[in-house]
Amino acid sequence: MCQDHGSHHKGSCRCAGMQMGRFMQPCLLLLLHRQSTHGYELMQQLEEFGFASSEIDPGTTYRHLRKMEDERLVRSRWETEQGGPAKRLYEITAEGEEILHAWAVTINFNKQRLEKFLEQYQSQFQEPTNKKGEP
Repeated sequence: MCQDHGSHHKGSCRCAGMQMGRFMQPCLLLLLHRQSTHGYELMQQLEEFGFASSEIDPGTTYRHLRKMEDERLVRSRWETEQGGPAKRLYEITAEGEEILHAWAVTINFNKQRLEKFLEQYQSQFQEPTNKKGEP
């Protein structure tokens, strides 16, 4: 069984090629819609969406944030008011909110497609059950 993804297969993990690509982006946008915050706090909150701590790499997270800033989905500013070193505070833009809504539509559509796939998969690979739901 794959320790990271919970699937059954022999040999090295091949699940990485089946990940949901840019799914971190809508998660970050949704978190920023909730509250403007720093990158470190965003990384901690990503676990709410099922990301394993091993998947939440600071480099990857900050690359997503920089890319979204380049695309004007988020903006950032240096926060120097609190004691200690300056930190970058991220917030979602109006354009970022529009993209967040578009992500939700796309995710919902893909969820329906995935549910149909799983129904077909389970009907082909699960053992038949009796009326009580037992094999």
